[in-house]
Amino acid sequence: MKWIEATEQNCPIAQSLAIFGDRWTLLIIRNAFVGMTRFEHFQKNLGLTRHVLAERLSRLVEQGIFEKQAYIDRQQRYEYVLTAKGRELKPILMEMVKWGSKWTDADQPDLVELKVI
Repeated sequence: MKWIEATEQNCPIAQSLAIFGDRWTLLIIRNAFVGMTRFEHFQKNLGLTRHVLAERLSRLVEQGIFEKQAYIDRQQRYEYVLTAKGRELKPILMEMVKWGSKWTDADQPDLVELKVI
Protein backbone atom coordinates (compact mmCIF):
# COMPACT_ATOMS: atom_id res chain seq x y z
CA MET A 1 0.00 0.00 0.00
CA LYS A 2 1.27 3.47 -0.88
CA TRP A 3 1.29 6.24 1.75
CA ILE A 4 -1.31 8.30 -0.12
CA GLU A 5 -3.67 5.31 -0.05
CA ALA A 6 -3.22 4.95 3.70
CA THR A 7 -4.12 8.60 4.33
CA GLU A 8 -7.31 8.29 2.28
CA GLN A 9 -8.63 5.42 4.39
CA ASN A 10 -11.81 5.94 6.39
CA CYS A 11 -9.82 5.57 9.60
CA PRO A 12 -9.28 8.22 12.29
CA ILE A 13 -5.65 7.19 12.81
CA ALA A 14 -4.83 7.34 9.10
CA GLN A 15 -6.58 10.70 8.72
CA SER A 16 -4.77 12.10 11.78
CA LEU A 17 -1.43 10.89 10.43
CA ALA A 18 -2.17 12.72 7.19
CA ILE A 19 -2.17 15.95 9.21
CA PHE A 20 0.68 15.49 11.69
CA GLY A 21 2.35 12.16 11.01
CA ASP A 22 5.61 13.42 9.55
CA ARG A 23 9.03 14.11 10.96
CA TRP A 24 8.57 17.74 12.08
CA THR A 25 4.91 18.58 12.60
CA LEU A 26 4.44 17.32 16.16
CA LEU A 27 7.65 19.08 17.20
CA ILE A 28 6.30 22.34 15.77
CA ILE A 29 3.07 21.78 17.71
CA ARG A 30 5.06 20.94 20.86
CA ASN A 31 6.97 24.21 20.51
CA ALA A 32 3.70 26.12 20.16
CA PHE A 33 2.54 24.62 23.46
CA VAL A 34 5.66 25.93 25.20
CA GLY A 35 5.08 29.42 23.87
CA MET A 36 6.69 29.68 20.44
CA THR A 37 4.67 31.49 17.82
CA ARG A 38 7.09 32.99 15.31
CA PHE A 39 8.59 31.38 12.22
CA GLU A 40 12.17 32.30 13.09
CA HIS A 41 11.84 30.83 16.60
CA PHE A 42 10.50 27.52 15.27
CA GLN A 43 13.30 27.41 12.70
CA LYS A 44 16.08 28.25 15.15
CA ASN A 45 14.86 25.72 17.73
CA LEU A 46 14.26 22.85 15.32
CA GLY A 47 16.98 23.54 12.76
CA LEU A 48 14.84 22.63 9.75
CA THR A 49 14.94 24.43 6.43
CA ARG A 50 12.75 27.46 5.77
CA HIS A 51 11.04 25.59 2.95
CA VAL A 52 10.08 22.59 5.10
CA LEU A 53 8.93 24.78 8.00
CA ALA A 54 6.85 26.98 5.69
CA GLU A 55 5.18 23.92 4.18
CA ARG A 56 4.39 22.38 7.59
CA LEU A 57 3.03 25.64 9.01
CA SER A 58 0.93 26.19 5.90
CA ARG A 59 -0.57 22.71 6.24
CA LEU A 60 -1.29 23.26 9.94
CA VAL A 61 -3.06 26.54 9.15
CA GLU A 62 -4.99 24.86 6.34
CA GLN A 63 -6.08 22.09 8.71
CA GLY A 64 -7.17 24.56 11.40
CA ILE A 65 -4.50 23.57 13.95
CA PHE A 66 -2.91 27.05 13.83
CA GLU A 67 -4.18 30.43 12.80
CA LYS A 68 -1.94 33.13 11.40
CA GLN A 69 -2.02 36.47 13.18
CA ALA A 70 -0.16 39.44 11.74
CA TYR A 71 2.21 41.10 14.17
CA ILE A 72 3.87 43.43 11.64
CA ASP A 73 1.53 44.61 8.92
CA ARG A 74 3.93 46.37 6.55
CA GLN A 75 6.33 43.41 6.27
CA GLN A 76 3.70 40.68 6.42
CA ARG A 77 5.07 38.94 9.50
CA TYR A 78 2.86 36.44 11.26
CA GLU A 79 2.61 34.54 14.48
CA TYR A 80 1.22 31.02 14.45
CA VAL A 81 -1.23 30.53 17.30
CA LEU A 82 -2.90 27.27 18.29
CA THR A 83 -6.64 27.17 17.66
CA ALA A 84 -9.13 25.28 19.83
CA LYS A 85 -8.61 22.32 17.48
CA GLY A 86 -4.84 22.57 18.00
CA ARG A 87 -5.11 22.94 21.77
CA GLU A 88 -7.04 19.66 21.88
CA LEU A 89 -3.78 17.92 20.96
CA LYS A 90 -2.42 18.62 24.44
CA PRO A 91 -3.49 15.30 26.04
CA ILE A 92 -1.97 13.39 23.13
CA LEU A 93 1.35 15.20 23.54
CA MET A 94 1.29 14.70 27.31
CA GLU A 95 0.77 10.97 26.86
CA MET A 96 3.68 10.90 24.40
CA VAL A 97 5.84 12.64 27.06
CA LYS A 98 4.86 10.00 29.63
CA TRP A 99 5.43 7.11 27.24
CA GLY A 100 8.74 8.50 25.98
CA SER A 101 9.98 9.13 29.53
CA LYS A 102 9.15 5.56 30.50
CA TRP A 103 10.23 3.64 27.41
CA THR A 104 13.08 5.63 25.84
CA ASP A 105 16.41 6.98 27.04
CA ALA A 106 15.09 10.56 26.94
CA ASP A 107 15.30 12.49 30.19
CA GLN A 108 12.11 13.52 31.92
CA PRO A 109 11.56 17.09 30.71
CA ASP A 110 11.73 19.93 33.24
CA LEU A 111 8.49 21.25 31.79
CA VAL A 112 6.21 18.27 32.30
CA GLU A 113 3.00 20.23 31.80
CA LEU A 114 2.59 21.99 28.48
CA LYS A 115 1.09 25.47 28.45
CA VAL A 116 -2.11 26.21 26.65
CA ILE A 117 -1.54 29.46 24.84
